[in-house]
Order: sequence, then structure tokens, then C-alpha cells
Amino acid sequence: MKLTLDVDNSAQLANICGSLDKHIDIIAKSLNIEISNKGADFVMKGNNDKLAYTILQDLEALSKTQSINIEDVEMSIKTQTHKDLPEKSINIKTKRKFIHIRSKNQQKYVKSIVDKDCTFAIGPAGTGKTYLAVARAVESLESSDIRRIVLVRPAVEAGEKLGFLPGDLTEKVDPYLRPIYDALYEMLGFEKVTKLMEKNIIEVAPLAFMRGRTLNESFIILDEAQNTTIEQMKMFLTRMGFGSKMVITGDITQIDLVKSTESGLVHAMKVLKDEKQVSFCNFEAKDVVRHKLVQKIVLAYEKFES
Repeated sequence: MKLTLDVDNSAQLANICGSLDKHIDIIAKSLNIEISNKGADFVMKGNNDKLAYTILQDLEALSKTQSINIEDVEMSIKTQTHKDLPEKSINIKTKRKFIHIRSKNQQKYVKSIVDKDCTFAIGPAGTGKTYLAVARAVESLESSDIRRIVLVRPAVEAGEKLGFLPGDLTEKVDPYLRPIYDALYEMLGFEKVTKLMEKNIIEVAPLAFMRGRTLNESFIILDEAQNTTIEQMKMFLTRMGFGSKMVITGDITQIDLVKSTESGLVHAMKVLKDEKQVSFCNFEAKDVVRHKLVQKIVLAYEKFES
């Protein structure tokens, strides 16, 4: 099968093919076919040549808006192989980033955030739960749908005793908020994030700082929610004010609370299951968008613990 990509210049073609044609090699190896090219003219030989054709077209479309990395290539392969995208897909666009969402569960998740006041995202690490929530929050801020972004985490981490760390509570928790900071920097840039935090338009805080507050016209994200108690979760959910949205993310297989303490996330899933303005989005190992080995590790643990 032959395909000529519609590219504007050699830089766009290099973006599609990757350094030393690494992206093309990944596609060929994953589909067990041969791919050769002269410039934008590609020849594919093998049983999955039609899939390769579709994947290259997908990368061509993606190359018009952003730099393509290995993660993008692997997600395109996964999507075309499993055919798990709805006909009309949703994307997130900020001033610095265009996020092409491929996974069916990720699509459902982002749509729920748009349609519902409160969205729970439950699933393993690497499925994009926090990243997509932050991206949608930034998109909402830039379009003036909300006035503030509030990003929250409970002060509990695996095997860590926060009391032994130096500094006040904010300084103790800051290292655990790093994934949120990284996502913000990618969406807005370091200087812009710093300025917005100084103006309190973006607030990153431990869960304890939420008590007694009402947050209007805000996009509020609670990350690592499996480590909240029932009381903390109830307190957090009742912080929502007028014109606000909430996203709660967590992995119920990674609870670090004392064994006798029920997770507030698990409890909320039971209490709010019939509430129409609350959406629950469940992610699986197949939604992992990190290194392929991460997906295999998640599946291995699920199999061992079942």
C-alpha cells in the first residue's frame, strides 16, 4: 500500500517520522510490517498495512498543530488498533498546547467535565486523570468561563510521615504537588503560572486549607482523593460555590490511609452514585499513556491481586 503525506515542508515530515525515523520504526514493529519512504512517499507491506496508512494520516493531522513525541505515536497505534474512539472527538486547546485526546475513556472524562458540575475520575496512574483536568481548567480560565483554579491534595503519601519533613504545612506538601505544577508549567509557562499564583488566580494547596471556604466561579481539582477520609471528602465537596466545577481524581488501589480508615473516595462513590449532576469515569490499564511497560505492570498487579 502506498501513501503520500500532505506536508508543507521537511520539518513537518521530520516531526511525523521522528529522529532517525524512530516513529516509523515504532509503527512498523508494533504492526509487524515493513515501511519504507522517499520523502513524503511511503510504501507499507504486510497484513496491517491499512492500519499503518491510517496511523500515518493521524500523525500527519497532528503534526499541523504540535510537535509529535513517542507517546503520541503509541497512542495513535493503540487507538487505531482497538477502534475505541467515538465518531466525534473532543480536544482541549490552550494558548500554548493543543491536546488531541484519543482514548475513549479520556473522551468520556473530558466530556463529563464539560457537561457536569462534579466529575470523579478513578483509575491507575498514567491514565491522564490529573493532566487532563488541569488542561481543561486552564482552557476554562483562558476562555473566562471561571475566574480561579484551585488545585488540592491531601497531605498523605505512601510511607511518608509529613511531620518529620522541614517547613510549614505548605512547604511539606509542595513536593507532592509537583505533577500539578509540571502540568501547569506545560500549559501556561513558568512565568505566567508564577504571576497567576501571586495574584491568587491559581492556588495550589493542601486539603486542610479548604476548611470553612466557599469557592465561587472556580475550577477545583482534588488529586490523590483516595487518601482522603470520609469527613475530609464531605468537607471538600461542600466547598463548591456558584459557577464552579469540581474534578476529583484517585486510584482506589493505592490507598495510604491507616487500614481501619475508610477512604473518602470509596465512600463518595457509594453515596453519590445516583446523583445526576455527578459523573464517575473509570479508567483501566489500557488507558495508560506512559511507557508500555507501565501498562503491563498495572495489568500484572491486577492479575496477581484478583
